[in-house]
Formats: sequence, C-alpha cells, structure tokens
Amino acid sequence: MTTSDTPETSAMTLDAAGRPTERRGHVAELLAATVARQPDTVALLIGDARMSYRELDQATAVTAGWLRARGVQAGDRVAVMLPNVPTFVAVYEALMRLGAVMVPLNPLFTARELEYFLEDSGARMLWAMPGLPAVDEVAGNVDVEVVTLDLEAVGRECAVEGIAPVTEITPRDPDDDAVLLYTSGTTGRPKGARLTHTNLRSNAMATATGLGRLGPDDVVFAALPMFHVFGLSVVLNGAVFAGAALSLLPRFVPDGAFQQLQDHGVTFLPGVPTMHGAFLAVARARREAGAEPADFSRLRLPLSGGASMPVETLRAAEKLYGVPVLEGYGLSENAGACFFNPVDAPIRPGTVGRPVDGFEARIVTVDGTVVPEEDLETAGELRIRGEGVMAGYWGRPEDSAAAFDDEGWFRTGDLARRDEAGYVLIVDRLKDVVIRGGMNVYPREVEEVLYEHPDVVEAAVVGVTDERLGEEVAAFVSVAPGSAVTEDELQAFAAERLARYKQPRTVTIMDGLPKNATGKILRRELRG
Repeated sequence: MTTSDTPETSAMTLDAAGRPTERRGHVAELLAATVARQPDTVALLIGDARMSYRELDQATAVTAGWLRARGVQAGDRVAVMLPNVPTFVAVYEALMRLGAVMVPLNPLFTARELEYFLEDSGARMLWAMPGLPAVDEVAGNVDVEVVTLDLEAVGRECAVEGIAPVTEITPRDPDDDAVLLYTSGTTGRPKGARLTHTNLRSNAMATATGLGRLGPDDVVFAALPMFHVFGLSVVLNGAVFAGAALSLLPRFVPDGAFQQLQDHGVTFLPGVPTMHGAFLAVARARREAGAEPADFSRLRLPLSGGASMPVETLRAAEKLYGVPVLEGYGLSENAGACFFNPVDAPIRPGTVGRPVDGFEARIVTVDGTVVPEEDLETAGELRIRGEGVMAGYWGRPEDSAAAFDDEGWFRTGDLARRDEAGYVLIVDRLKDVVIRGGMNVYPREVEEVLYEHPDVVEAAVVGVTDERLGEEVAAFVSVAPGSAVTEDELQAFAAERLARYKQPRTVTIMDGLPKNATGKILRRELRG
C-alpha cells in the first residue's frame, strides 16, 4: 500500500506524552498525534493479523485520496455500512481527514430502512460490505454511489489510477458536523444526531483519560459495533487518542469472543449487559464441561453501558473477571459516555455513577422543578449539558428545539434520582414506566427481582393494555439451557419479593429476547 507522510500536528497543544490537550478541535488530529509519537505500536488486531499506527495512517491517507478523487469534499455525507473491520477504521479516519461527515449504518438494516437513512441524510456515497441484499435492492432507487471495496482493493485502484494519498487534514470549525448518528427510533422515525468534531473529540479524551486511564500498553476490546456511539466514541476514538490497540471483532459470537479476550490479552472491556451475561453463560458451560478456568489476568477495567445492568449480573461478572465492573450511561445525542462509576472512588452497583469530565447534570420534575442534590427520594427527568451534547437533529429544527429546555439542557427522557453519595440511578425511561391503576411500576425494579432467580438469563418488563387498570405488568424472560423452570414458578418467585401492584401478571419464557445491534433489549417489540 502507498506510504504517506505523517500529517502535520504542530498546530496542536500536546501534553508530556504527546497527546492533544485541547478538547475543542478536529477529530482527525487524534490519529495524527498518535502516529507522530508511536508509529510502530499496534493499532489494530483482528485474528492473528496486526496493523501498526503507521500502517493505519498509510491506509487512511490512501483511502482519503481515493475518496477525494471521487469528489468527496468537506461537509459531504458518506454512509458507511461495515462491521468492525480495518476498512471501517480507515474509512472513518479518511472521512475525518477530508472534513466529510460519516453516517454510520448497521449492516443488518433492511432495504426499507437503508433507503430512509440514505434519503434523509442526503448521503452522496454508501460504503458497504459486499453481498448485502439491502444494498443491491436500494442501489437503483437512490442516487448514491455504492462502494464495496476493502483496503487492499482501494490501494490497487490508487496505484493503477495514480491517485496520490492525502496526508493533510482539511481544516474544519470545531463545531462543524463530523458524524450523523441516527437514533434507535424509539419515539418515531430515527433522527440523525449531529455530532461535531468537538463532541467526539471531547468525549474520547475525557473517557480515555478520566475513566479508562488508557495508554499504549492497553488492548481495547472492540466488539461493540462502531456504527453505534459507544463503539465509535469510547472504543475507537478513545483507543486512537490513547494509542492503545483495538482488538476488532466483526461479529459477536459468545464462545469466540470469550476466547479472543484471552488470546489478545484484553485490558479494557467495554460492553453492554447482555454481552457480559453471554460471557457468564460461556464460563458456566465451560466449567460444567470441565474446561480450564479462563485467564483474565490482564483485564483491568470492564465497563457496562447501553442499558441498566442487573446487580446480580454485575456481581457474577466481577467474580468471573476478578476485577470490579464499572457501570455507566450515555446517549447517541451525547457523543458517548456522559456518566460512569469512577475508577478512583467506591463503586456503587445499580448506579451509573457521576458525570464524566465535561458534563454536568440535573434532575427535573414533571412541573419543571430542579431537584436539589440533597433530595434522595424525588425522581425526575435527567437533563445534561456539556461539550459532548449534539448540535441538534439533522434537518429537524422543531425536534432539535424540543430536545432542549429553555436553559439549554438536553432532555434525556430518562427518569433518575440520586443516592447518598451523589451517584445517579436511572430508574427507567419515562415512557417505559407502567402505570397500573394509578400506581407507578418501574420495569427495572421488577427485572432486578427476576434476575435473582438462578435460571434467568435475560428479563424485560413492559406494560400491556388492561381495560380495568389501564396497564398491566407483563414479564418476558429467557432461561439457561437445560433449565426446567416454569412460567408459573417464575411468577411465584416474583410474587414473594414484590408488592402486589408490582407483580407481573404474566411471565413468558422465550428462547431469546429481541435486541438491537448493541445487544440492548427492545421492549417495544415485546409490547405487541
């Protein structure tokens, strides 16, 4: 592949380790600074293959040249529909270098979904993995150039066509869009959150230094999809800023992922509750088969985010890993993690901790009253302000205005309260609270009880329409392989531990609960 020079970094203010210190600025400078200080350390691991930061920079430069030769300019939207492979990383970094805007998309999207995202974003190009039926179906309906090349093919085309690599970073204002990240669409059609260069850069720097304490000796597990904010911001950008190695996993298969943690010597494990639950299931199956215990001697920091982690799962995961699991919270609209249990203070299971550096938070009741910090009983909507908060929703001025209150605080839509240490507990999504006969039932509380049963692997509680009470409590669970537990037994188990109005009136055992690409359980699909 064509060799490039290291991009210019002299405009940046660097710390003693050679890392940028200013959180406002260009995302592409994070890679540039790392290449300048440690070009030969490992950037990407996938299977037995390795790519250094120098090689990643070269791949980025060649890819940027190829994109520029096809007319991609600063501000252009380019959709990327790839799993966690080196091509994703190089295309992302190339787009940032050109000042273009990446629109990350899930390779599992249907043709209908894909067509909506391409039209809504106004993307001029779609870079996708080959063989996706949705891409073939949409290609003739949308005026978008479709690309399915890998890095080797890009390099060959550049060599044949004489395309020069792009080593310079196209100047952009720190408040310009860098990524258009579509929300999950839980409240209507998905909206594109406009994440700026400062949003992404700030979150990567704050989480890598303040939370992860990441450095060149770390190996970051990259199983969380990079088309999702957790995988893009905390995992990819955080690792690149710190100069850590990324252990790429294109597809999450529990047994293979479990082994990769050990083979690559993972030190930093960001995941979602269902991922940690899957590792517990693998460990249990291996133990029952008489296999040697897993070696997690290098693992120093497992994280959990994306959804609330049941306390029983957290405790079991800590026993498996041999180190504490830090639980946190973030949103697409906040460019990644905005809360986490701190590494240098006591962990409080069941909470999401305190605001990450660069964020501040408040809790506001339905009538608009700000809950005092010393009030540990009152729950209200969690609202956030800070460097990571999005610029707004793409092409939706009314939705953008509605997302913020009169003082500029972002409305998360999550119900929260504080504990005696000032840590935040996410009670539930405001829209997920079940109102049964005028009484509020918080699904998470019921789910926590169900998770206490040793055979329950996954649990989700929703409200279903009831003519007499308005809503009734319904529970859905999946259980461990070979379990003989019945739905009636689980219902009785919950009834012994919950007030009558909170008890699920139905419990349904399923082979597996519906989830999105990050492993988050989709309650909306269970409501019917």
